[in-house]
Amino acid sequence: MKKWVIKSGIQRKYLRYIMGLLLLAILLSSIGVWIYVRQSLTTEVTDKYEFLNEKMGLALDTLSKEADEGTAECITYDQVQESLKKASFADVEKNSLQKYFAYMNLDHVAEYCYVDNKNNVYARSYSHIDYEDFSDSHLEDYMGDSYAKTQWFWAKDTLFGTEKEALFIGRYVHSMEYASKPGLLLIKMNDGFLETILGKDRSMTDEVQIGILDKKGNLCAAWCPKGTKISDAVKQEVYKISAQETSGILAKSRRVSGGVCSIYKESSSEMTVFTVVPSSVMTQGTMRVLTVLIGIYLFVAVVAVVISIYFSKRFTSPIREISEEMTQFDGNDFSRLIELNTNTELDQIGHSYNKMLKNIENLLAEIKEQEGVLRRTELNMLLAQINPHFLYNTLDTIYMLARINGEETTMKMIQALSKYLRLSLSKGSDIVTVEDELENVKSYMEIQQIRNANLFRYEIECKVEEKSTWMLKLILQPLVENAIKHGFCEIYENGLIRIEIAREDSQLKIVVFNNGKPIDREMMEKINALNGHPILEAKKCFQDKEHRYGVVNVLTRLRLKYGEDVLFYYEAEENGTRCTIQIPDDGKEKRDL
Repeated sequence: MKKWVIKSGIQRKYLRYIMGLLLLAILLSSIGVWIYVRQSLTTEVTDKYEFLNEKMGLALDTLSKEADEGTAECITYDQVQESLKKASFADVEKNSLQKYFAYMNLDHVAEYCYVDNKNNVYARSYSHIDYEDFSDSHLEDYMGDSYAKTQWFWAKDTLFGTEKEALFIGRYVHSMEYASKPGLLLIKMNDGFLETILGKDRSMTDEVQIGILDKKGNLCAAWCPKGTKISDAVKQEVYKISAQETSGILAKSRRVSGGVCSIYKESSSEMTVFTVVPSSVMTQGTMRVLTVLIGIYLFVAVVAVVISIYFSKRFTSPIREISEEMTQFDGNDFSRLIELNTNTELDQIGHSYNKMLKNIENLLAEIKEQEGVLRRTELNMLLAQINPHFLYNTLDTIYMLARINGEETTMKMIQALSKYLRLSLSKGSDIVTVEDELENVKSYMEIQQIRNANLFRYEIECKVEEKSTWMLKLILQPLVENAIKHGFCEIYENGLIRIEIAREDSQLKIVVFNNGKPIDREMMEKINALNGHPILEAKKCFQDKEHRYGVVNVLTRLRLKYGEDVLFYYEAEENGTRCTIQIPDDGKEKRDL
């Protein structure tokens, strides 16, 4: 069996990224599906039980109405009204009234007790309840100050002797003919009375918790799934909501401890029926969906891993081949070429690698040839070092002949040229002092003044230490040459060249101004745009030799020496042209040897 061994680092990274993206996609989609399904199922479940809770609330309204009508019928019964008038009934009449209550129009009556306004007690014959028993039960205390309202209350049965909590319905009995002390009718209801609100469908109690609270927060009845009960926290929260003055639907799908709750309050009896849908009921459907989803995702993940390993191996095989060839290349054997046929960009990489090997081979051959040329050139340079001395000696001889013949103009020109050449060569150094650079440009301007009499004069203002400040040589002369050639092309006299050198913000600022023709705007913008751009762009912008020497030569040498810290720009003014150069200056004496 062939084993899949992952050797390539690229393949391992590729698989890590794929697995990471796959896990992220699975995680995000799982969360999205979970939220959507849970919200949908929760809405469906809560809507179902909201309807059932409202249905039970309406059933409670019906029970309240039936209880009110049943007790009202008893109050208007002739014998009941007669009991409020007579001091006492004969035994026959008393038995008749006691039996009447046994057949009152109200279902699920467990016990009853009627006490008239003269403390006579009427109950079932086997109850043997007297007024003292009624008084000791203190059930009348639950009636409050209501006049004719039917009162429902949950209390301990101390009257009929069961000593258990039960639901009582009470109502004062008033005479309809004259004002008198009222009697009191108390009815104890059995468990089936409240169970009628569930209706015929009892299956709902297998999933949800149903409870009924009285107006004091006592739990009168509860139906819960097997093994569960309504928590005290839920009862307290339901009671807190039901304590409001309103009635009807008080809450729908309200979050409570362990689930969501719907609440309905009956206005007359002030009883509250509520349903609690446990969180487990809302999530059981979601868990089934999530289980199926996890199974699908696991299958997709396994397939994705297998496919990813297969294709990553195919994709990275050419890369490994290129890597091995490049690693094994020793710099001598140029015959090991790469042959790839993947129909992808990797073929181009292999072709480029082969081309690179060929170029390296050619370059090495060229370097060997240039080394020989270099050695010959160095020898020629050593031989040529005597040439400047021969030139200086020749100029000195011409200067002496001009002096003998009294040619003062020729003497000045030869003297200025000799000084200019000596400073230009500056013993091979690129960096000179500001003093030497100014002497150089002075010599050049003196030569030009001899050639162009009365054409211009010059001014120099130097605000730095000339002997201790250093700069790149032959910067001023090309700028002055441009000023004479282009600035003074339309004048014949009264020209001015002013050179200013100062230190500004840790930089050496050099300004060359001429009062001739202002520089053309297009040319100025082209020069100024070169700041920050590669040097090669300068050569492309100035193809003609007329401008190339002055601008490109200076800018190229400045950029090669100082890098990107150079600022070089022209300004066209109303009375001339200003060229400004700013180069780094650390204030120390230095020069490149």
